[in-house]
Amino acid sequence: EVKSFRDLGVNNELAEACDSLGWKMPTKIQVEAIPLALEGKDIIGLAQTGSGKTGAFAIPILQSLLQTPQPFFACVLSPTRELAIQISEQFEALGSGIGVKCAVLVGGVDQVQQSIALGKRPHIVVATPGRLLDHLTNTKGFSLRNLKYLVLDEADRLLNEEFEKAIDEILNVIPRERRTFLFSATMTKKVKKLQRTSLKNPVKIEAASKYSTVDTLKQQYRFLPAKYKDCYLVYILNGVSGSTSMVFCRTCDATMLLAYLLRNLGFGAIPINGHMSQPKRLGALNKFKAGECKILLCTDVASRGLDIPSVDVVINYDIPTNSKDYIHRVGRTARAGRSGVAISLVNQYELEWYLQIEKLIGK
Repeated sequence: EVKSFRDLGVNNELAEACDSLGWKMPTKIQVEAIPLALEGKDIIGLAQTGSGKTGAFAIPILQSLLQTPQPFFACVLSPTRELAIQISEQFEALGSGIGVKCAVLVGGVDQVQQSIALGKRPHIVVATPGRLLDHLTNTKGFSLRNLKYLVLDEADRLLNEEFEKAIDEILNVIPRERRTFLFSATMTKKVKKLQRTSLKNPVKIEAASKYSTVDTLKQQYRFLPAKYKDCYLVYILNGVSGSTSMVFCRTCDATMLLAYLLRNLGFGAIPINGHMSQPKRLGALNKFKAGECKILLCTDVASRGLDIPSVDVVINYDIPTNSKDYIHRVGRTARAGRSGVAISLVNQYELEWYLQIEKLIGK
């Protein structure tokens, strides 16, 4: 039977907040995670982007905060700046009626402003690991000694080389007596190791089959010589001219190059990549969200966890070398029950990778 948020044990204030955000029914991961989280369990959630996992941890945290209000109640770690900003927006939207204060600590943004925000003693801190560590080390009077909840979102990416050391140091300065939620699209060896060190008797929830792409997604590939890739991309974009598309490239430079190419041909294309400053990235993202330009060119960094409301078409201009990235990329379309198309351009050198992807998703 279909459950409402109230059936899951969510209190009236928060159930109404969900309602006003247009969340009528809890998603699969929310149905499974929320009751367990409200019981005070540690959780490992395996869920793809677009599965509603932010709600799955935000709702229980806010409900618990209502019962025992205190500053620096919860800390959410995210691998990218955009995802961190988005998570805090969801906390604020859910908590707007109850006066929840959030601070976002990410790189590429003025640190002093962030220190001022911390001085206001927010309830929730959403951060990327490096910048959180900077503040824990340098910002006077800021500590997470009384932290009650830690969330590691997109844990598989939080645990790659660049963040690993920061995460270890953060785990050393927060209380052992806390609740921990770990969400990841894929279960890697490192995630398993982290689970042993930082979670207590966790409950594991899977909201998706092992590696899956949703059924409403039409996946296709075009096999073509490398030298005709640009032509073919233009041909496909012409064919879907009314739709919004995301084009994935392997490098930051490729996103810039294609953006010039497509603009010269009269397409409204905009790049988003790791070389751009934070305000520029957000500006680009907002233009795309507002529908001012229909084509977003991005690298994998930009692909994870970004809530771009709905993309009609995902094009893999370069096949991802890591098959799991494919699942994240195509997860940008066919979200929340809508249909979508993913087209991969495969040249003679990339066939091997494409076969790996087919094996992984079993389609």
